[in-house]
Amino acid sequence: MQKSLVCVDASIVVKIVSPEELRPLAVRLWQSWLDQDREIVAPHLFDYEVTSALLRKATRGILSLDEARGALRAALGMKVALLAPPGLSEQALELAVRFNRPAAYDAHYLALAEHLRCPFWTADERLYNATRADFPYIRWLGNYRPEL
Repeated sequence: MQKSLVCVDASIVVKIVSPEELRPLAVRLWQSWLDQDREIVAPHLFDYEVTSALLRKATRGILSLDEARGALRAALGMKVALLAPPGLSEQALELAVRFNRPAAYDAHYLALAEHLRCPFWTADERLYNATRADFPYIRWLGNYRPEL
């Protein structure tokens, strides 16, 4: 039987591996996916985005360089399948235009979720607000309510 898929934004993983608001919620969400034996997927740019976000935290003094290195090792050790189905970038370009996004990075996650017809979880509230009305796959971390 095929595992149920969930597409994850780099912003969720960055919250898990570094001190951030909503970190406990991100950890609970991730654990729920593991408990449900979900396959966690992302587009190939995921590793670059995680690396970039952690470097930004180090250059801003939020993390030391050693902390950023450790957080990156932790993030890259998480089980995220990186996928690049044919036509993904073309689909991302169309979604970026459709949602008036200034860059196509986020649109690659949208395109992958749409291609796989699976939920896409993000901690990026602006992305969520910009797409939620017309993109049924998007979920925002701030709306997650773990079962008690």
